[in-house]
Amino acid sequence: MVSAIISLGLSGLVIGVLLAVAAQKFKVETDPKVAEIISVLPGANCGGCGFPGCAALAEAIAEGKADVNACVVGGKSVAELVARIMGVAADDIEPSVAVVYCQGNCENAVVEAEYDGVEDCHALHALGGTKKCSYSCLGLGSCVKACVFDAIHMGEDGIPVVDREKCTGCGACAKACPRGIIEIIPASKKVHILCRSYDKGPVTRKNCKVGCIACQACVRACPQKTIFMDRGTLAKIDYTNCDNCGICVTKCPVRTIKSYEKKAEAAAS
Repeated sequence: MVSAIISLGLSGLVIGVLLAVAAQKFKVETDPKVAEIISVLPGANCGGCGFPGCAALAEAIAEGKADVNACVVGGKSVAELVARIMGVAADDIEPSVAVVYCQGNCENAVVEAEYDGVEDCHALHALGGTKKCSYSCLGLGSCVKACVFDAIHMGEDGIPVVDREKCTGCGACAKACPRGIIEIIPASKKVHILCRSYDKGPVTRKNCKVGCIACQACVRACPQKTIFMDRGTLAKIDYTNCDNCGICVTKCPVRTIKSYEKKAEAAAS
């Protein structure tokens, strides 16, 4: 019995020594900057930076594989802290926000079916949706569930509404939308063509009161020549040169184009 115990003890000791040697030999050195960077990141793990979480982003920054301003949630303040840790200068970051490019609520869009199933946009999308426009918002709030910042909510009309003050531009809502009607754009850009239908004008007119009918009035009116026709059926804005003048808003015959700047001015007055 005693010899068995001694033998077992020696075996455990040998295995322990071998594990210690192996741990030392195969130890992966961790850059101390990684821990420092993690400590200043928001910890939201939203994936807006393109990495699976804050820890992965911190490692990428420490290895020079990501910019110090890669955290869209943290913005300029976090970028400056990370830059200080890395010993480099932080370039200015343009804040971003999510924009829902659809106004196809039940009043504007033609509804042709009812749905009684899982409250998930992907499930409804797989069935084709309930509205005649196959590009319209499905209205089940998968984008709302994906937002960890409480920055998007379902409006009373069934279309998600973005709180531009809370939105960090992380992109989680855009990834959650199976129809791709949510995009992340610079927060300074306030004029948007709120439609993503590629149907021809006459078809869009039948399907939705406020869908883009490809009349090109906005294209002709834009002083900056920044509006173009995508696939010939949908007007889009190249935000690079858009100065928020709002002329296109006044020219659109079906009220597809909206200006958040004008809304803010109206609310202030």
